[in-house]
Amino acid sequence: MKAIILAAGYATRLRPLTETIAKPLLPVGGRPMIDYIYDKIAEVPEVDAVYVVTNHKFALSFQDWSDEHQVRAGQSGSRQLPLQVFDDGTLSNEDRLGAIGDIRFTIERGNLAGDDLLIIAGDNLFDFSLADYVQFWRGKDDGSCIALYECPDMELVKEYSIVELDPNDRVTSFVEKPQNPTTNTVGIATYIYHREHVPLIEQYLNEGNSPDQPGKYIAWLHKRVPVYGYRFAGEWLDIGNREQLLFADNQIRARNGLPQRAEYSID
Repeated sequence: MKAIILAAGYATRLRPLTETIAKPLLPVGGRPMIDYIYDKIAEVPEVDAVYVVTNHKFALSFQDWSDEHQVRAGQSGSRQLPLQVFDDGTLSNEDRLGAIGDIRFTIERGNLAGDDLLIIAGDNLFDFSLADYVQFWRGKDDGSCIALYECPDMELVKEYSIVELDPNDRVTSFVEKPQNPTTNTVGIATYIYHREHVPLIEQYLNEGNSPDQPGKYIAWLHKRVPVYGYRFAGEWLDIGNREQLLFADNQIRARNGLPQRAEYSID
């Protein structure tokens, strides 16, 4: 199994912070967001390599992070996975490939078409075990998978994708940004693609479907092959705007015994 961290967006809602720093590299609780994602991935025994896909604007910054992270991991004695940074060549929000386009780019660049893939958005913070998630998926044998969160705010649900399951946890309905949600179970950008379903990305894009939001591929895929939903317990921190960034920063600072802040700062 290979892991892909999606980090090629331009995070326009967080400007001016993201004019010079990629969102996944913004510090939360004193560490770059992407650190927490890598640490979770490293807990999954099946994963034997990690790929970070980013844009040309921030490619060198992610390479610097990768080099520094590998040094820190070596010093701490924690598990080190081969880590590669791929530059998708884009320079602005207007010419971005989109998340699904970047997944295809990484598959082609890394020659990953024959691998199971664990795919995570680089601004996606959670406290559940990815190892448990992969174990759940292994038990289903024949499908891909999406992680699911019970969102307590029904107004916020309207900003996400709602998911309904059958008794075997198979996805039966997937609706992007519903105006009248029928459930508070939402999908988060943490996916497992079965190796047999990876080539279907090409079919999805060749049909003219959106290359952007990664959930749209799941919405298309579950109508053709088995896709399962993993309901996790614990916290999920979605970081889409300045307020959510401050909340996430303070949540993690509290866990680490650091003082709370009234305003977010990269210092």
